[in-house]
Amino acid sequence: MLKTSDRLPEQASFRTVVDSGDYYIGRLNKGQTLRILDLEGNQAADTLFYNADNPAERYSMSDTLSAQGQVYLTTGSRLMSNEQRVMLEIVADTCGRHDTLGGACATESNTVRYDLEKRCMHACRDSWMLAIGEHPEYGLTKRDIGHNINFFMNVPVTPDGGLSFADGISAPGKYVEMTACMDLIVLLSNCPQLNNPCNGYNPTPVELLIWSS
Repeated sequence: MLKTSDRLPEQASFRTVVDSGDYYIGRLNKGQTLRILDLEGNQAADTLFYNADNPAERYSMSDTLSAQGQVYLTTGSRLMSNEQRVMLEIVADTCGRHDTLGGACATESNTVRYDLEKRCMHACRDSWMLAIGEHPEYGLTKRDIGHNINFFMNVPVTPDGGLSFADGISAPGKYVEMTACMDLIVLLSNCPQLNNPCNGYNPTPVELLIWSS
């Protein structure tokens, strides 16, 4: 469901631009609201969430889909943890829907899906691994990399239950906002994918904004 926000960018307590192929890792406290802004359109932002006090509790695709009874995420969706607790709620969305089935690109999947020569291309899992390696203070390890949300990404479910990567439905200035229901760690890879339409074959920056409660 489309819904605009009344939050003003100039009143945000934090703002940063994440270049294509780069990552963001940081804390989002309970009651704070995070906006992910698609600056140039048709970009994918692969995102993971963890309980800041116990990272073993993390975003769960299966629990989220079971709780809301639909495949795509949008305004009103509650993002659930693997302990079946609400981590965040989407409170505004000008894109319309977001994928939580397609997973994240990796060197291995690029090889299988596309070609052996694609193996050396940068991928979201590389960005996540770099993030946790450069920021050990968050206490995350390789085994903590699990289900992710692909904000702005269009992955239709086919009639036979398969997935297809389609042209994005986002546009410059589209955003999604979510309010934290617990203290969280946010781990985001601004997807560098060049092999399918999720970035329009031209990865671009996104901006993150945070408002305090």
